[in-house]
Amino acid sequence: RFCQIDKKYVEPFQQIFVDQYDTIHRLETQKLRNVAKFFAHLLHTDAISWGVLSVVKLTEDDTSSASRIFLKILFQELAEYMGLLKLNERLKDPTLAPFFAGIMPRDNPRNTRFSINFFTTIGLGGLT
Repeated sequence: RFCQIDKKYVEPFQQIFVDQYDTIHRLETQKLRNVAKFFAHLLHTDAISWGVLSVVKLTEDDTSSASRIFLKILFQELAEYMGLLKLNERLKDPTLAPFFAGIMPRDNPRNTRFSINFFTTIGLGGLT
């Protein structure tokens, strides 16, 4: 709500996303869940830019179990809020494509396979 009332809050919340994602391994499971739901809400309402997702590199080497849990909850919440069809449209939007390059990596088959398996495992295989 703050981000929509006054744009001066947008940048700090975007920076908080980056900081939280970088240190997500320090959070307990319930706090991790709450943070993911919070940011899913901010993304769904376009209160912060989807560009924050550019910090995510969804590969086996670049993620920890905590960051995968965070991403699982984040994307499941987004799918619940937006619906799978709208979320898929957003992820395939050419203007936002650079931000999602790390989420759907195409750099090598191993990373692509990991991303596809991740989304399939969490019940969002339709996004791939």
